[in-house]
Amino acid sequence: MQVLRAVVNTGSVTGAATALGYTPSAVSQQIAALEKEARTDLLERVGRGVRPTAAGLLLTGYADTISRQVAEAETALADLLAGRTGRLSVRYFATAGASLVAPAVARLRTEHPGVQIELKLIDPEDPLPDVREGRADLALVVGPAGHEGVRLLHLLDDPYLAVLPEGHRLADAPDLEMSDLAGEPWVGSEWPGPCLDAQLSACEAAGFRPRFVVESEDYVTAQGFVAAGLGVSLIPRLGLGVGVRPGVVVRELRGPEPARSIYAALRETAPPQPALTAFIAAMRAAAEGG
Repeated sequence: MQVLRAVVNTGSVTGAATALGYTPSAVSQQIAALEKEARTDLLERVGRGVRPTAAGLLLTGYADTISRQVAEAETALADLLAGRTGRLSVRYFATAGASLVAPAVARLRTEHPGVQIELKLIDPEDPLPDVREGRADLALVVGPAGHEGVRLLHLLDDPYLAVLPEGHRLADAPDLEMSDLAGEPWVGSEWPGPCLDAQLSACEAAGFRPRFVVESEDYVTAQGFVAAGLGVSLIPRLGLGVGVRPGVVVRELRGPEPARSIYAALRETAPPQPALTAFIAAMRAAAEGG
């Protein structure tokens, strides 16, 4: 149809051939093929030139529209591939939101203002169907764990800290060995899964299994139970980002230092996206404190 438009605009097959860089024969063949497909004549001879029939004029108008749409599509595609536009769908869990996701979103809006970001809160132990099935571009998870079709990129190790009641016998120690907590009643702060596994593995390495007297599965609530004197708890550093409540003290742990590993999960078959690459880089910078 672009060949037809060139013929109509120049008034001749020869003129169209010159404008397009084709041979006159090639132009004539394409016009003949288009007329066969349209099942009607598109041009009629007038002296030494040609002019469009009614059908030719109709299709020429559509050719102009198609040309503009193709140009717009090419521009839109170039913007998408360069990361100037697009859409990112991100799944995250609560304690990673303020420290990792929020600064990454702010940086992405500065560097790629045309990219829209969809944020959705999920359970950190979600099996990642949204990423695997293409409904999300990225999810933050605690792992590593085997996820078929998903690639994991390590962001940071989030250490667990000991949370003790004020006045506890260990409250004045600058830091603690894991074995110091062996005989204590424990307040649970995690759901069963990789976060709790990180705690249990550190306890096992220190030679004991914790005795849970309360299961809170929530960091703020766990601090409340600790403040009430019901036991001690382990809470990740990011989990204490919302603040330490009155009535508790927080101490570093070692021997071993328990930590949960946080990863960005991506679909293995996903094509490269500049905006996604920039978002991951921003989260890594946030994880490193920059």
